[in-house]
Amino acid sequence: MTVVESEMRHRLVWLVSVRLAVGTLLLGTAVLLQWNVPNTFPANPFFLLIALTFALTVLWVLTLPYASRHAWLVWVQLAADTAAVSSFVFLTGGISSYFALLYALPIIGASMLLSRAAGVWMALLSTVMFGGQVLMQYLASAGHLSDVWIGPTPLLPTARFAQYTVGTDAFAFFAIAFLSGTLADGLRRADTRLKQASSAIADLKAFNQHVIDSLTSGLATTDRAGRLLTFNRAAQAITGLAAADVIGRRAAEVLQLPHDFTRLLERDLDGAPSCRFDVTHRAKDGGARELGFGVAHLVTPDGRTGFLISFQDVTEIRRLENDGRRKQRLAALGEMAAGIAHEIRNPLASLVGSIQILRSELTLEQEQAKLMDIVLRESERLNDTIRSFLAYARPQRSGVSRVEIGRTLRDTAVLLRNSPDVRDDHRIETAVEPGELWYETDENQIRQIIWNLATNGVRAMPEGGTLRIAAWIRDGRAASPRPSGALGERALPEAESRRFVLEVRDEGTGIPPEELDGIFHPFQGRFAKGSGLGLAIVQRIVADHEGEIKVESEVGKGTAIKVILPVSATPVIVESVA
Repeated sequence: MTVVESEMRHRLVWLVSVRLAVGTLLLGTAVLLQWNVPNTFPANPFFLLIALTFALTVLWVLTLPYASRHAWLVWVQLAADTAAVSSFVFLTGGISSYFALLYALPIIGASMLLSRAAGVWMALLSTVMFGGQVLMQYLASAGHLSDVWIGPTPLLPTARFAQYTVGTDAFAFFAIAFLSGTLADGLRRADTRLKQASSAIADLKAFNQHVIDSLTSGLATTDRAGRLLTFNRAAQAITGLAAADVIGRRAAEVLQLPHDFTRLLERDLDGAPSCRFDVTHRAKDGGARELGFGVAHLVTPDGRTGFLISFQDVTEIRRLENDGRRKQRLAALGEMAAGIAHEIRNPLASLVGSIQILRSELTLEQEQAKLMDIVLRESERLNDTIRSFLAYARPQRSGVSRVEIGRTLRDTAVLLRNSPDVRDDHRIETAVEPGELWYETDENQIRQIIWNLATNGVRAMPEGGTLRIAAWIRDGRAASPRPSGALGERALPEAESRRFVLEVRDEGTGIPPEELDGIFHPFQGRFAKGSGLGLAIVQRIVADHEGEIKVESEVGKGTAIKVILPVSATPVIVESVA
């Protein structure tokens, strides 16, 4: 049903209700008159006419679904109303009837339902029918018309009075038609303008809501007490909470803001126009993310009515900032590398050579020989540390070649099983997808990544456990990190959407959350053995490959480190400085 049909049906319901009310009023009046003043009018035809009116009302109710679409049914109803009014007027004295005023009802109905012109036509019909009755009465009174047509003629007023009455009623009919039509047309125009204004307001409201929901930043508003009033779509996506579940609750509780935030709102932001701060937010799935908040006053024409809270997920930004600071430190260490090589390695080599000559030429006591061995051993350890540091701060030229990752991984696993760090309660497992897995890279650097991560994993399991080393090619467009099916031989230098993934997972002690950000810093080793540069070297190699490292760890359960390298990336070639 269209809007016009719905409006027409509503008006028809109103018209039927008026008919029913008037019919009921006439029936009650007739009963009272017959009770108090018998024979005031012919009772049987009058009551029959009222019964007919009620029957027609039922008929009009049944035609409502059709009358709203077919205007001719409305004309039939209005014409029937005029005929019914004429019948009431006829039964109650014609020219002397008090019911002539009922002609106003179908005239007003035509103006309201159709138009002012329709009201004028109904006024004309009412004038003709009322004037025709009066004319028939006076013709019958003069003997020009038989009483068979109109029944006994009552005592009539003078013809001049009749002319005056008919003229006055006709003028009233047309005046009612013009006035009601004008009011109805004005009401329709006002209703149209109101609907247009309402539609424009609704469109503007919807547009504003679309703008708010299209924001990539979370946006929330609160009242003066800090209770949430609105919560946009981005805010729901960031927090994982539905707007219906948070509206009316405290913003500090929903957004996991510090207690100082509530006191800040109570102090009206300490007089500042706005404030900014970062908060660690934990989602329902347990994941933590850094959110950057901005709070400002919500100002309306009535003044400050609350607060406007905007927030963004700045986890990636903070990670990039940390990477930037780390790279700055790496650059500074790289500048120091050449100096360290000349200032330490050369004197150290001379020192070691001199001690070896002395040890071979001198006759040493047992204690002295032991001390010599300690000096040589510690010198070699110091030389290994310097070598690792130089490999981290200043990588050698990369020899890029086509490497079969599965073979490299398995070979490294064999070396690891035979290393002194691996005990009988350690298990080394490898997992490579079926087929040959080829990758364009420097094989020595891939071996170093696997070796450094694996040895760290073994050292993290002092009570024993399983170390799992896996490698696969991931399609960046796939939902699963590991595409199913055999890969076969792969060499995909142009496949920008693909990634080479290397994962090392242990069942060791795990890493506390507060230490995760620092595990790739130089000299931050967590074990007694080693130089503390293993993970830093891994991070440097991955950065040269334009890749990324993801770490998942749970204290007491183990750590998984995943290295993700773009298939098309070529390691950065860095010239070695002597």
